[in-house]
Amino acid sequence: MSIKILSITLLLLSICVCCHSSEAPPGSTPPCCVDLTKGNVSAAVVGETYREQAARPPCVKAVIFNTGHGKQLCADPNAQWVKDRKLHRYTHILKVFAQMN
Repeated sequence: MSIKILSITLLLLSICVCCHSSEAPPGSTPPCCVDLTKGNVSAAVVGETYREQAARPPCVKAVIFNTGHGKQLCADPNAQWVKDRKLHRYTHILKVFAQMN
């Protein structure tokens, strides 16, 4: 395996860890999704960041996106639009790294 591929892989893994860490300030509890948004609402999502929430009652398994209104959107991780959005993010990161080299 080349050094270039290894470096990109390690960088992507580091980004994943950073992106999935909580964005809540120390001492506060991040919001908990107890229900999921129905349907494709990808148009309301802004930015490339999201976080994943594990199912721990009363919280449900969800992917949490930010909206243009400063709110958070709780989406079904199995919904196709959510999978596409997550894939788009990683594709975008790979394109950025490819342009750097």
